[in-house]
Amino acid sequence: MLTAHMHASDPTDAPPRRTRPESGRTNDPEATMANILEVATREFAEKGLAGARIDEIAALTRTSKRMIYYYFESKEGLYIAVLEEAYRRIRHIESDLHLEDLDPEAALRTLVAFTCDYQRGNPDFIRLVLNENMHRGEFMARSTSIQSLNIPAIHGLRSVYERGVAAGVFRAGLDPVDLHMSISALSVFNVANRYTFAFLFKHDFDDLASIASRRDSIVEMVVRFVRVAS
Repeated sequence: MLTAHMHASDPTDAPPRRTRPESGRTNDPEATMANILEVATREFAEKGLAGARIDEIAALTRTSKRMIYYYFESKEGLYIAVLEEAYRRIRHIESDLHLEDLDPEAALRTLVAFTCDYQRGNPDFIRLVLNENMHRGEFMARSTSIQSLNIPAIHGLRSVYERGVAAGVFRAGLDPVDLHMSISALSVFNVANRYTFAFLFKHDFDDLASIASRRDSIVEMVVRFVRVAS
């Protein structure tokens, strides 16, 4: 369940005095940090910033509470690092789609289908974004990298769109940021509202044929919106 509390203090999460890493616990700091981020992602996604506890995160990792504070300094610092890693991951995978090698419509279809599949396959990412929106983007604004991490997403979509306009395939006058928002909105709804929608309308979100049909519908809606009318 999402938790939207702001700055709830918890004495169990008070950071210990920052010292050097504990000897004998790890010979691979990168693997240790990756393990911490993986566990913390699940905890923050499920419980929100206020509900997650460093003690619990430490107990589920191969490290200690002291080491978590050594690497991330505070619970808020760990939360921001989780947000950064979540965006870094999706943008890295997007860059491997090689949209520049496809014709504009095929590239747009590929991007939209990927977005639908990724959001559905990564519900923790959706929960993190929803939680941060409940915080009005306060902690995201403290990050020194999230904004730059997401610039390529707009640049990539703008490139696909402008190639399509130049080829006479896409209609002119659309804003790539607005288009990106529309793609995200259609894709995120399937995850963010799945439980309420399933209950109200007796819709099975786990039916494979329904999943494929919904993805195809979203792809077609976006392409028809962008394509020049025939």
